[in-house]
Amino acid sequence: MLWGMIMTLDNLKNLANIGSLNAEPVDKREFNGLVVSASDRLNDVFGGRLSYASRFDLTYNAAHALALAALRFYGYRSDKRYLVFQCLAHTLNLSESTIRIFSLCHDRRNLAEYEGDFNVDEMLLSELEKYTKELFDKVSELKL
Repeated sequence: MLWGMIMTLDNLKNLANIGSLNAEPVDKREFNGLVVSASDRLNDVFGGRLSYASRFDLTYNAAHALALAALRFYGYRSDKRYLVFQCLAHTLNLSESTIRIFSLCHDRRNLAEYEGDFNVDEMLLSELEKYTKELFDKVSELKL
């Protein structure tokens, strides 16, 4: 096993030890269901003409499903959406800049969902779509 992967798994274990993550057995059916859910959402986003809000919502939720699938692949779960995205540094070795896009979209999603403040930002949505496609490719390489 590579040194970087050992450090990554240690980071996830440390997050579980402090109660930020829950260790759970890997569930192949759950993992596959999350990937299929993300795939369906992305097919809807790229297959038709949707409003900005619909594209954002579908892409964001696809990204969350994929990030959760990656976390579940290693036998962990979090009930905090933002943490699922932050763990991508450990589960898929994603860059800080990529994770920042997902975090920003998480914040924007919360503003829209809980405060009705929906900012249309085509550049941000374009980045979210791009990084979610990359996330899909990386998660698709994981095999249980």
